[in-house]
Amino acid sequence: MARIVVVGAGVGGLATAARLAATGHQVTVFEAADTVGGKLGRYVHDTPAGSFHFDTGPSLLTLPQVFHDLFEATGAKLDEYLDLTPLDPIVRHVFPGGGPALDSCADPAEFAARIGAALGDRAAADWQRLWGRAERVWRASERDILRRTVDSPRDLASLAWRIGDLAAIAPGRTLRGLGRRHLSDPRLRMLLDRYATYTGADPRRAPAALVAVPYAELTYGGWYLRGGLGTLADALLTRCLDLGVVVQTGTAVTRIDAAGGRVHGVRLAGVTAPVPADVVVANVDALTVYRDLLPHARRLAGLTDRSLAGFVLLLGVSGSTGLAHHNVFFPRDYDAEFDAVFGDPGRGVRARPAADPTVFVTVADDPMVRPAGHEAWFVLVNAARQGTAGGAVDWRRPGLADAYADRILDVLAERGVDVRDRLLFREVRTPADLDAATGTPGGAIYGTAGGLLRPANRGPAHGLWLVGGSSHPGGGLPMVTLSAQIVADEIGPAW
Repeated sequence: MARIVVVGAGVGGLATAARLAATGHQVTVFEAADTVGGKLGRYVHDTPAGSFHFDTGPSLLTLPQVFHDLFEATGAKLDEYLDLTPLDPIVRHVFPGGGPALDSCADPAEFAARIGAALGDRAAADWQRLWGRAERVWRASERDILRRTVDSPRDLASLAWRIGDLAAIAPGRTLRGLGRRHLSDPRLRMLLDRYATYTGADPRRAPAALVAVPYAELTYGGWYLRGGLGTLADALLTRCLDLGVVVQTGTAVTRIDAAGGRVHGVRLAGVTAPVPADVVVANVDALTVYRDLLPHARRLAGLTDRSLAGFVLLLGVSGSTGLAHHNVFFPRDYDAEFDAVFGDPGRGVRARPAADPTVFVTVADDPMVRPAGHEAWFVLVNAARQGTAGGAVDWRRPGLADAYADRILDVLAERGVDVRDRLLFREVRTPADLDAATGTPGGAIYGTAGGLLRPANRGPAHGLWLVGGSSHPGGGLPMVTLSAQIVADEIGPAW
């Protein structure tokens, strides 16, 4: 039996703790915040009409088999804890210039038919050809990458890729380039580009292998958890406690002790005596680990990529708008948005709030999260991370957040969804707020390092492991949960 300390009670930390406790280890979780869940946050706003409940983090659950596997590995059934509801449409795509919206779904043939009806037969045929390529990339990724450690680019290079897999993955090609090669309709290209943002990346620079992301979503479906996705954190906490995990919230880890090439424990804020541990699992951003908890110049220097962040509005809306659960309103100029969000410090181009951004609106048809006759809206736009450097925006600047919130509501009105005179309230959340609430550097949604290759799960000291969105295999609920499986498998059972 190993003494294991998990730093951070996000989904990755709780999932790792549950798996390790189920195999006989003694596990303690320290969380700096007063609640568990990390970026899987929640907010409740009370009004005379009733209470509005919001997920302030992820709003879509994909790859449900990953979560079934997690609960079964810890001696339980997912359905005993969570009420999964399949979504159709998974996402409603509203394109610039009018015309029909495109509703995605988990039936490939049906989705192709919907593309044909909305965008024409050629667009449908293009998509089906791309779909075959996406399937090959997904199969290769799932087999060789998503469930195993990848400690360096050399590990990827050493894989015995099949020739067909290599052709599909197209090393060196971008997701944007893949779309331009295979999709003739600019609206489908726009739809494909959006999936780069699932990893916090710019589609003009993101690898073509990210075509596996829409394949996974549109094959295994998009799901909602009745009561909100925050219920996943509750379920994981319950599993941990039932398995004997000690979870201490409001307890910040300030340092990981490591001497002689291995970890020995952690230091807590306000506590003199160290907490001994044979293994430390860090469910915090890799930047925080290698800058603050266990300073490591070489690993820190490798964290050069920066994920995009998000600007959020939480809206209480009176009446019904008829929106789908997930809605994406695209801009006329997608490149202008990415230029604004990422900037180009090398050319002296500063990041800034996008004037005409893509707007994501989530409206759950769930009486558990809003009063009758009302809707709870989660509105998200891509945003530059918090900071004062050229590739960031200082969201703390007085007046900026409220002015940009006004702009987003104006953009929605311009795109046919005007709720400005139907608002009971609005709450604004900037990247600076996410940084402060979760310790995420700059408020980067998908971790410090965006893109395909993330920092390794294996730390530089023996017994140190990293899980979560900033480490392999990446951000998003299923990837974070897979990182927990990878690390738990590598640590192994107590017996």
